[in-house]
Amino acid sequence: MIMAFGGASIDGSAYRDVTHWAQHAPGWLDTAVTVWSAYGLALFAVLMALAWWRARHQGAAQALTALAVPLVALLAYGVDLVLKSAVQEDRPCRTLRVTTLEACPAHGDWSFPSNHAVIAVAAAVALLFVSRRLGALACGAAVAMAVSRVWIGVHYPHDVLAGVLVGILVALPAMLVVRRWSPALARRATATAPLRTLLSAAS
Repeated sequence: MIMAFGGASIDGSAYRDVTHWAQHAPGWLDTAVTVWSAYGLALFAVLMALAWWRARHQGAAQALTALAVPLVALLAYGVDLVLKSAVQEDRPCRTLRVTTLEACPAHGDWSFPSNHAVIAVAAAVALLFVSRRLGALACGAAVAMAVSRVWIGVHYPHDVLAGVLVGILVALPAMLVVRRWSPALARRATATAPLRTLLSAAS
């Protein structure tokens, strides 16, 4: 097991700058960022559901691809948990003396990489395989989520950058596999009534 490394030596000064800006930003902006950081992942769930609903009208293979999106996000989250347990980096708000918008997570709630960034980016990349429009919206939201985690003070910049990278590296190959096999899997799945309902719109 790898022990916690000193994250502050990587980009602690950049983290201090961001948290300083947050303390001097307008109250409405800090409130908006804090709310988004806490609840913004719900938007990705909505986009996943919308992508699936629309994909049902585009064929069973596309609907099956849409159903894979939350599974890929869950897979990315699992990879993130493994990395967190291996690296065990303390939160910057515990290592550095700074004032943050959000209470610092307890010791043992590790910082590297950011699970919010991992989930958001994995979902965004996966959604691009279903709908470019929804995927583009999700990509913008994922960037906003990653930035928000540093703004409220719970992650170093390198934590969210690593989260972005993990999300891409998990979602991209996974969705390429899904796209390749979805036609064959859809043909088998539509042979049963319950799955046929999930994969096709009512006529």
